[in-house]
Amino acid sequence: MNFATSTIACLCAALLAHAAPAAAATPVLVPIKVSPHVYYFHGDSGMADAANQGFMSNAGFVVTRDGVLVFDALGTPALGEAMIKAIRKVTPQPVRRVIVSHYHADHFYGLQAFKARGAQIWAHEQGRSYLSSDMAATRLAQRKQALAPWVNDATRLTGADRWLSFAGGKSIAFEMGGMRFRIIDMSGAHAPDDIMLAVDDDKVLFAGDLFFGGRIPFVGEADSRVWLDALERMLALAPQAAIPGHGELSRAPATDIALTRDYLTFLRRVMGEAVAELTPFDEAYGKIDWSAFDKYPAFAQANRLNAYGTYLLMERESLQQQPHPGAPPP
Repeated sequence: MNFATSTIACLCAALLAHAAPAAAATPVLVPIKVSPHVYYFHGDSGMADAANQGFMSNAGFVVTRDGVLVFDALGTPALGEAMIKAIRKVTPQPVRRVIVSHYHADHFYGLQAFKARGAQIWAHEQGRSYLSSDMAATRLAQRKQALAPWVNDATRLTGADRWLSFAGGKSIAFEMGGMRFRIIDMSGAHAPDDIMLAVDDDKVLFAGDLFFGGRIPFVGEADSRVWLDALERMLALAPQAAIPGHGELSRAPATDIALTRDYLTFLRRVMGEAVAELTPFDEAYGKIDWSAFDKYPAFAQANRLNAYGTYLLMERESLQQQPHPGAPPP
């Protein structure tokens, strides 16, 4: 071997050695069995970062006699591929359909892996506008920085094959492989395009980001008033098990939902009081006793943003409640 050949060989070996950890580091997903037909993947409790490679949300699947139905696709194309490999270890049935809870990055960036294998994607029609928005482009650029190489220039924002319309707020019922399902419209709570999936025969509910198990939810610019109403509607479904978008599976949804509900209620109360007293946000935030929530996962990363988004929401609600100038007194 001459010097040039030897040098090239060494360089190639070095490049392979550098690339190998990234490829090998992609997590091997382990499906957790929830019921006779339902499984889910449990992500980390924190925010998306290089340490967890974007695996910080939950997703799941249902095995029927006519193929597999998947709910959400996780936060990177690599995680979508890992889901497919894990599903194949449970069943030889192909993935026929993927239902997207909402178009937030941590729930749909894995879609392209399923789309490449012919799965049909269903999502709420309100998600269509997100894909063409500046916000979607900005988030993709941010993810390329934060989650390289798992999100990169080959990552595609994948839309739905069927955009679901919910006339009159009704749920969409369908059967697949002898099993009964309902897609439930919860739009405008956590996101404009929220949906949940009820697996009626197993009495399991995929709740998406309406319910966070054992951790602080990400509220951001969500409408917490609509969200609290959605939680009550969720409980009325009386599932035996609820799979949250983040956090632990719940076998007692009526009890475990309390953290999400109590946190949203607390935010609305303290931020509403600050708005009513015309207290600037930074001053109000520093005075609040957060001890009921500050030990939960994701508090440090999410709470200030949640509080600020709620402060702005309470300002808007306050303005909406004020009488219009010139209106007669009540």
